[in-house]
Amino acid sequence: MASGEIKSVADAKLSQGMRVLLRADFNVPCAKGVVESDYRIRRALPTLELLSRLGCRTVIVSHLDENSGTTLAPVAEYLNQKIPVAFAGSLKAAEQQAKKLQEGTFLLVENIRREKGETENSEAFAHRLAKLGDIYVNEAFAVSHRRHASIVGVPKILPSYAGLLFVAEIRHLRSALSPENPALFVLGGAKFETKLPLLVKLLERYANIFVGGALANDIFKSMGREIGLSKASSFAPDLKKIIKSSRVRMPIDVMVKRGDGVVIISPEEVKVSDTIVDVGPETSALLEELARRSKFILWNGPLGICEDGFARGTEHLAKAIATSGAQSILGGGDTVAAVEKSGLTERFGFVSTGGGAMLEFLANETLPGIEALAQNNL
Repeated sequence: MASGEIKSVADAKLSQGMRVLLRADFNVPCAKGVVESDYRIRRALPTLELLSRLGCRTVIVSHLDENSGTTLAPVAEYLNQKIPVAFAGSLKAAEQQAKKLQEGTFLLVENIRREKGETENSEAFAHRLAKLGDIYVNEAFAVSHRRHASIVGVPKILPSYAGLLFVAEIRHLRSALSPENPALFVLGGAKFETKLPLLVKLLERYANIFVGGALANDIFKSMGREIGLSKASSFAPDLKKIIKSSRVRMPIDVMVKRGDGVVIISPEEVKVSDTIVDVGPETSALLEELARRSKFILWNGPLGICEDGFARGTEHLAKAIATSGAQSILGGGDTVAAVEKSGLTERFGFVSTGGGAMLEFLANETLPGIEALAQNNL
């Protein structure tokens, strides 16, 4: 079965009282017991509402990164305002609470990565999870590049389906591999080691490619230019093909921290004590013009150090794309956060919940989680 041939939960023969094990991605920032960003939760709601409407008894497993919070309890409280959701503080507790689940209700289990066997993809742990459901549904595209038990182990045991959002992710991202030209690909952020394969792959498919963020620093460094104290890759990527390409555009002016202030200069003027923190206004104007002329735009990664407040270039690009009239797809945590802050999310054609998963899917046209669903013949 090809990687795209997966079964959707919309086509599953769901019945009242059926037990469903749902892998969700509720790795959202929480502070002081409150969900700070509900975007990923909202995107999963159509699948949850479907399961509730058909009277399924659903156990939800998810994970939570250390920088997002210490517990998924705030997520359960948030969800409980929309659908009936109980919370289990551990998998052991969930195994008991699940027996009492009523039709159309849910049980959210505490951070599944706390359980031994999840990240190791233990077969025994996958079987333990599988006992919680009659069928399995993956609605966690954003972590489906991970070979974890709840992603690739359970589909070997239970009849398995993709959630509604999961199916939409594949459909929309696949369209980015054959865009209508002139097309624009904007790649920012860091980690060239994970993004270079995709950049090379799309080099001949997009009329214009703009590289910003820390990735641009790598290219400047490879060209022999000074980048000062700016962030760059810890290894030396081979960027000769990128540098030689006439399709690749770079920042034509940059914002740098210099001493106690911030100045806008050309890349050639960067000094050894400078730190590049964002693109400058001339670069923003260039991107606005490229967006205006494009029929399709793919964007992943911020143009500046948004977490330190240098988000002007990223926000300007979001507005330029939103008003361009082009078909657009964006992804990446920092990118989506900037667009949400600008209130422009609904102006984009599709916003992927994946960061690393989005990049890996575009580079390989599949993911471990997709393959696990595709190979499920139960």
